[in-house]
Amino acid sequence: MSATGARVARSAATREAIMAAAERLYAEQGLSAISNRQISEAAGQGNVTAVSYHFGSRLDLVRAIMVRHGEQVDALRTRHVAEVGDSTDLRDWVRCLVRPVSEHLAALGVPSWQARFAVQVLTDPVTRDLIAEEALGRPGLHAVMLGLRQRLADLPPHVRRVRGEMARHLITHTCAERERGLADRTARPRASWSDTADELEDALVGLFTAPVTHPHPRTKEPL
Repeated sequence: MSATGARVARSAATREAIMAAAERLYAEQGLSAISNRQISEAAGQGNVTAVSYHFGSRLDLVRAIMVRHGEQVDALRTRHVAEVGDSTDLRDWVRCLVRPVSEHLAALGVPSWQARFAVQVLTDPVTRDLIAEEALGRPGLHAVMLGLRQRLADLPPHVRRVRGEMARHLITHTCAERERGLADRTARPRASWSDTADELEDALVGLFTAPVTHPHPRTKEPL
C-alpha cells in the first residue's frame, strides 16, 4: 500500500472509531453531556481535537452517524417497498415503515446503541428537525410516506401529520427500550426483534385507523 493509501486507511479507521465511541457515549449520557474531548479519549485518540479535525462540529458528527445508519435502513426499506408493490393494504405500508428498522437493529448484534442514540437525537431540539428533514429525502422512506398518505387519504391532513409524529416516537422509543433491555439482559426471554416489529405494526395500524374526535383543527370561538 502506498503512503497515501495508508494515510487514507488510517483516517477512515479513526473516523469509524470516533463514530462508534460517540454513538455509545451519546446513547448512554445524552448529546449535551458529552464533550469532544471525551469522545476522542474513548476512541483511543491521543489528540483531543480529533473529533473537530475529522468531523467539524458536534452536529456534523451526529449527522454522520445518523446518515450511516439511515442509508442502511433505507436500503432495506427500498427492498420492502419493491415487495409491497401497489398494495392497498395499510398494514403492508406500516410494515415497510417498521421492519427495516427492526431488521437493521437485529443485524447490529448485542450490545448496540443506535436506537438509544436515535432517541437522544429525536429529543434534542437542535438535531431533531435537521435529521428528520434529511431522512425524508431518502427514496425508500419517501416512497413509504407516499404509500401511507394514499392509504390514509380519508384522514384530515393535520391528523395525518400528528399521527405520523406519534408513530415516529413510538417506533424510536420502543426500539430503544428493547435495545436497552438486551444490553442489560432484562429483555423478555425468547422475544426477538421480529416480535417487536409485529407489536409495533399492530399498534401503528390501530393508531392510524383510530376514530378522529375532532376532524378539524380547533379555532378560537368569537367572544
